[in-house]
Amino acid sequence: MQTQNSWLLPEGIEEVLPVEANHLEQLRRQLLDVFACWGYELVIPPMVDFLDSLLTGSASDLDLETFKLTDQVSGKMLGIRADMTPLVARIAGHHMQHEWLTRLCYVGTVLHCLGDNLDKSRSPMQIGAELYGDGGLAGDMEVIHLMLEMLAMSGIENVHLDLGHVGIYRVLAEQAGLSPSQEAAMFDVLQRKAMTELTVLVESFDIDAQFKKIFIELPKLNGGLEIFQAAEQLLGNVEEVVQSLADLKNIAEQLAQHFPALPVHFDLSELRGYHYHTGIVFAAFVPGVGKEIARGGRYDNIGEFFGRARAATGFSADLKILASLALRARNTDKQVVFAPFAENDAEHRDKIRELRASGTIVIQQLPGQSGTAEDLGCTAVLSKEKQEWVVTPL
Repeated sequence: MQTQNSWLLPEGIEEVLPVEANHLEQLRRQLLDVFACWGYELVIPPMVDFLDSLLTGSASDLDLETFKLTDQVSGKMLGIRADMTPLVARIAGHHMQHEWLTRLCYVGTVLHCLGDNLDKSRSPMQIGAELYGDGGLAGDMEVIHLMLEMLAMSGIENVHLDLGHVGIYRVLAEQAGLSPSQEAAMFDVLQRKAMTELTVLVESFDIDAQFKKIFIELPKLNGGLEIFQAAEQLLGNVEEVVQSLADLKNIAEQLAQHFPALPVHFDLSELRGYHYHTGIVFAAFVPGVGKEIARGGRYDNIGEFFGRARAATGFSADLKILASLALRARNTDKQVVFAPFAENDAEHRDKIRELRASGTIVIQQLPGQSGTAEDLGCTAVLSKEKQEWVVTPL
């Protein structure tokens, strides 16, 4: 017996109705074609996997978002994928043992236990691309370029790019001699940009005065290219950080050359994916959306778990968000033809077949069917004029 609320879905789980679903599917096909033109091959990771494989390299971040269940066959803990990247990294590390670069792409639904405060959906459709085997800036630049190409092909305008480097904080924390608990506490404060709290916390640490000053000033190193001069003055004595700054500046110069109209923002205290990423990180934003619409970065350590340590970088986005932000609908210029029922009319059948073969949408009327051509969203009707079936606009 159907209950009154049987149509309700779990919080954060949504249905996609015909118009949106059609747009979503067309965008999916288009973006996969873009990836293929760049040499990225499609893979389909499993929906469910052993928990330790799913959580590789993610520390506790992904653990909290992963639905867990017990495998009735092996007795082991399984998880429903909350992120595609570890699974794609396993495919690359285990199945592709060649020495040349590996380029892979993917798309599919992932499931989150909690979701986030800005996006209530717990079932994003994750799309992305990963590059394995290149540890240089050319690899970072390629995936950033491809991400921007993906956004452009989605019809999204006014994109802003944020750039950071998690290796800077990692080196500073190590050289300052922070304990794991101190590092975690500062990480939390930096993520919240709580400047007053940061000062109190840093002053409580028994570390060198030079590093106290660096940690307090680090959140101020955000903005345009002008931050590099201040960063070099503040961090210039930390040798390992100098190269990271040079890498960021190099990427910025290349972006300015290839995308002169692209606004680029730098934040040296941005630790997005800190427990996962190892180098340059990036994110794309658009006005009016309170979170990134695509993100990525370098994660060189993840392949080691699967038996093959390889340099890696990539990006991902929620295809549902991209589709909702697209500025042009894919079907606005497509004709939808209503074909009235015409039993045993060979010319009628041939005309419908011809139209569909050319890519035109044809909705065939069935006997006793209710609803007019307008009700069905048609823009034209198939009618017989002078013994010939022709398409007439409504």
